[in-house]
Amino acid sequence: QGLSPAGELRVTTAASLLTGLLTPILAAFCARCPEVRLDVVVSEQALNLAKRDADVALRATNDPPDTLVGRRLATIAWALYGRTDLDRSVPLSGQRWVSPAPRLGAAAAARYVQERTAPEHVVLRLDTVQGLADAVEAGIGIGPLPCVIGDRRPGLVRLSDPEPALDAGLWLLTHPDLRRAARVRAFLDFVGDAIAR
Repeated sequence: QGLSPAGELRVTTAASLLTGLLTPILAAFCARCPEVRLDVVVSEQALNLAKRDADVALRATNDPPDTLVGRRLATIAWALYGRTDLDRSVPLSGQRWVSPAPRLGAAAAARYVQERTAPEHVVLRLDTVQGLADAVEAGIGIGPLPCVIGDRRPGLVRLSDPEPALDAGLWLLTHPDLRRAARVRAFLDFVGDAIAR
């Protein structure tokens, strides 16, 4: 209920969003609101904001829970990526592939892989997007990645246009009881505006 942003604020997000997008924004927020102490919980699984596992969540989803409030900031596009030195004489279906595990919440991306290659070509499944990007970059195989991650890695190249069926919304969410708290409001406004830019 404080009038100025102060106190602890627990934020949850995935590792790929933290390292690929959020860290410089958090640095700017900390400079703007020095009385707010951030506690960032990195998790690929959605924490329960209703149980106060976190105050704010930055999530990639097309179905945010009805019990939360927030705003859709962007659409995360996905495409197929491989290393720049990939042997292009081998058709994509015959390449070695890496795939998100369906439990990651990327069921559409896992189906995308299943539809494009035989099971024996999927040599690695991972339950983090960060791990998936690292595996593609290491040359283990080709695989689908969010463009915001794949495009920032100079050793990778897009092997397809963005795949609309893999699009995911990027949401900034909180519990309705917290949305008017000064520290929450300041964070939602600052981070939302920064990501929208």
